[in-house]
Order: sequence, then structure tokens, then C-alpha cells
Amino acid sequence: MQIFTGAGIAVTDEQFEKYDRYAQMLCAWNENINLTAITDPEGIAIKHFFDSVFPFFTVGIPRDSTLIDIGTGAGFPGCAVKIWRDDIKLTLLDSLQKRITFLAQLSDSLGLGATCLHARAEELGRNGEFRERFDFATARAVANLSDLCEYCLPFVKQGGSFIALKGSDAKQEIDSAAGAIELLGGKLSLVKEYTLPNGDGRTLVVIDKVKATDEKYPRTGAQMKKKRL
Repeated sequence: MQIFTGAGIAVTDEQFEKYDRYAQMLCAWNENINLTAITDPEGIAIKHFFDSVFPFFTVGIPRDSTLIDIGTGAGFPGCAVKIWRDDIKLTLLDSLQKRITFLAQLSDSLGLGATCLHARAEELGRNGEFRERFDFATARAVANLSDLCEYCLPFVKQGGSFIALKGSDAKQEIDSAAGAIELLGGKLSLVKEYTLPNGDGRTLVVIDKVKATDEKYPRTGAQMKKKRL
């Protein structure tokens, strides 16, 4: 069975059912809290599920890896990836409690076993319980890449990677983030442009964690707003 026409992603009946239930819960909750502007079935399938899962075909994720999804919103890409790769140990981080409440109920309903955290990334990234504890961090269209690196790289252990899902016009962001990437202990390892089945352009950016992040990062939100790395 294929979840999207022409997408080439094969899923089991059980996975298909979970994606379908995810879409139903997303639309139902979206009537009361702002989770997504995309509510039509094809849009959810392509712009949320496919957009979340496809990049992880390119990035080799070993079994039982730990993954934290920063600024996860309605659970993208983390929850969609977890349905496809149930072995991944998933942590979802968002600064809005209403989203975390939705994600906790989604996780329970679908049996995802995700850890759902209500916190700001720049604050939790300084917490020793979470700092440099994850094999992978990911974020989708949350912020400028320089800021994303400061949010995400502190969570990644050495030897792991930060996986950023960006739009089609990411080249300038990538060039501008070069200094921040190096400063935070990262090394750009992959930039891949591709298109969704509907023709929308996307860019996959993978940054490997090659050395520990200096303890002064991430800075406070006010410091980050004042001056970008």
C-alpha cells in the first residue's frame, strides 16, 4: 500500500491506519487550537506526511536512535517519522502548552511512546539532562538556519547530526549560517534540493556534530534576538 499517489513511500496497513488517525485528530483539534492551515486530505498527505518522512530516506538513521524534534508544532516531522520508524526514540519539544497537550494525546492514541516537553529550546538546551544527549535533532521551517543551529546543535551529541527541513530558497540561509555552524561545533555535510509530489521545492540540510558546543550557547532568547550568530 502507498500512502501517497506517486510518492513511492510504501507503508503497512497498520502504518496507514495511524497516518489516517493522525490526520483525523489533527483536523479535529485544529477546530479549537491553531495547529495547521492545511486541512485537506491531499495537503496533509503531501505537505505534512510526505514532507516529513521523505528526507529521512536520504539520511541514514541507525536503529534505536534518539531524535528530538525542536519546535515540533503539530508533530512534524517527528510524529510522522516515528510512525514510519517505530524503533526511533522520539522527544517532541514545543514552547506552546496547547500543542504539547495535543501531541501527548496523539502519542497515546497512536502508541508512539513519545516524550512531550513544554519548554523553550534556548532554555532546555542549557539543561544537562538534555544537552548533547541525542543522536539527532530535527526542525522543519521553524526559524532562520543560523538561529536553528543555536537552538538545535546543543542537543546533539558528538557524532550525531542536526537535520533541517527547509524551503526551496535556502541557499542564502545556508551561506549566512556558515559561521554559526562552525562556532556551535557543527560541520555542513549535506545539502539536497528536491520537490514534493505537488511540485513544491524543498531543501534538506544535514549538519554533523563534530565537537562539543561551548557552554555559553544557546544564548537567551533576548540575546539571540539582539544579534544573530
